[in-house]
Amino acid sequence: MPDRPSAAASVAACMLAGLIALVFAATAEEQVARPKITGIAYVRLYAADLNRSREFYRNILGLGGDSTVCVSAGASCFSVNGRQSIGLRQITGGTPENLVAEIAFTTPDVGKMLDYLRAQGIAAKPTAKNAAGKPYLEVQDPEGHVIGFVEEAGEGLFTAKNEQVSTRLLHAGFIVKDPERADRFYRGVLGFRMYWHGGFKDQDTDWEELQVPEGAEWIEYMLNIPVNADQKERGIQNHFSLGVLDIKSAFARLRAHGLKVASDDKPEIGRDGKWSFDIYDPDGTRVELMEFKPAEQPCCHPYEAPHPKP
Repeated sequence: MPDRPSAAASVAACMLAGLIALVFAATAEEQVARPKITGIAYVRLYAADLNRSREFYRNILGLGGDSTVCVSAGASCFSVNGRQSIGLRQITGGTPENLVAEIAFTTPDVGKMLDYLRAQGIAAKPTAKNAAGKPYLEVQDPEGHVIGFVEEAGEGLFTAKNEQVSTRLLHAGFIVKDPERADRFYRGVLGFRMYWHGGFKDQDTDWEELQVPEGAEWIEYMLNIPVNADQKERGIQNHFSLGVLDIKSAFARLRAHGLKVASDDKPEIGRDGKWSFDIYDPDGTRVELMEFKPAEQPCCHPYEAPHPKP
C-alpha cells in the first residue's frame, strides 16, 4: 500500500493550488480590461403625456436641432449636441418611482464592455442595436437603476437651433440608499472618480458627484432621502443637468420661451459654488441649468477632478 501523504505535503499542495487559482484569476482579469467610459450619451425620461413633454423640451428648452444622434429614434428624442440627447418614454400602468428611466454612457466598444462586465460578475443583457442603430448594452446598478452603454462614434453632424438654451448634458442624479454598495459598482467596477461631495451643512454629505473615468461628465448620488418621499420630492432628486455659459442669459432665454416663474425665483449660487437654476418638466422631473465652473469656493470639500469644458 502506498504511503499516505504527510500533513505538511497536503498543506503545501493546497497552497500551490490556491496560488495557481489566483494567477489564473489575475490573468483572466488582465485579459478582460475595462473599455473607456467617456461621457453621458443620453438620459431617457418617463412622461405621462408625450405631447406636453415634447412641447416643453422643444419649446421651453429649445432642443431638437438637426443631428444624427436621434436618427430613427422618433419624435421623442431631442438632440443636445452631436453625441448627446434626451429621450422620452411613455408611462404605461402606474407612475414609476423614478422618472429617470435610463442613463446611458459612451464607450468605444460595447462588445468588450459586455465581456468586461460579465467577467466582473455583473449580469448584463446581450448587446443589441438601439433606436438610432448604434450598438447598445443595458444593465442595472445595485439599486435597480437602468444603465446603458452606447458605442461611441465621435461627434455626429449637428446644427443647434437658435432657440437652444444648452448644448451640453452635464450630469444625471438619482436617489441612492446605500452609497457603499453603489460605490462598489460605479467606482469599483466602472472606475468612476470623485468630482465633489457636500451637504446642506458643512459636516454632512448629501450629494456625491462621480465623474466618468475618461471624461468630465458625472452622475450624482442623492443621499439621505426618506424612504417614504412623495413623487414631488423624488422628482426633485432624480434629475439631470444642462450646462450653460452664463446662467443669467439662460434664465432670460427660458422666460422668453414662455417659462412662468415666481417673482422671487431666480438663479443662485449653490453649495457647490456654481450658478444654477432649476425648472421642472410636465411630470415634475427637475432640469438643472448649471454653469460649467464654480463662481466661488464650494462648501464642505474642494473639487477633486477637472471641471468640464464647454
